[in-house]
Amino acid sequence: MSRIGKQPIHLPDKVEVDVQGSDVTVKGPKGELCRSFDPDMKISVEDGVLVVERPTDHRTHRAMHGLTRALLANMVTGVSEGYRKELEIVGTGYRAEMQGETLILFLGYSHPIEFAPPQNISFEVPRGGRAVTVAGIDKEMVGEIAARIRRQRPPEPYKGKGVRYVGEYVRRKAGKAGRVGG
Repeated sequence: MSRIGKQPIHLPDKVEVDVQGSDVTVKGPKGELCRSFDPDMKISVEDGVLVVERPTDHRTHRAMHGLTRALLANMVTGVSEGYRKELEIVGTGYRAEMQGETLILFLGYSHPIEFAPPQNISFEVPRGGRAVTVAGIDKEMVGEIAARIRRQRPPEPYKGKGVRYVGEYVRRKAGKAGRVGG
């Protein structure tokens, strides 16, 4: 039995789950998420608990069992609490700012980079433009948008300049060693 798949998902207050065959809709205080799952998986709501069951012990059913349960748990957490990814910007002259809903990044290129947020995603720029927070209800989308922002200027190994996740360790390299004393 899948250790993850067999765990029930306890539904918080104000979260409603609607199961229509293989389509599941989760509504909560932060928004609504819909997703289709493998039709073989049996998803049911019993006494405020979401349960996922599989028909057989076949390899694909075992794999889909844990995946389905994890995706459902992410949906429930997203509509009740939401997700956040924090990025920090390191480098002289590198900064971010908001222009309405659009995120503008100045990362040392000859032009600013603009990011318009997709539906259910919001940006925040605290600390004088040296950090960006990506927030939303869909865990997959929050991670994808944060990765796209980081991809614009990943941290380089010599000075550590670039966009990185908060708490990310950047392995540093030594510079040129042959130029001592000029």
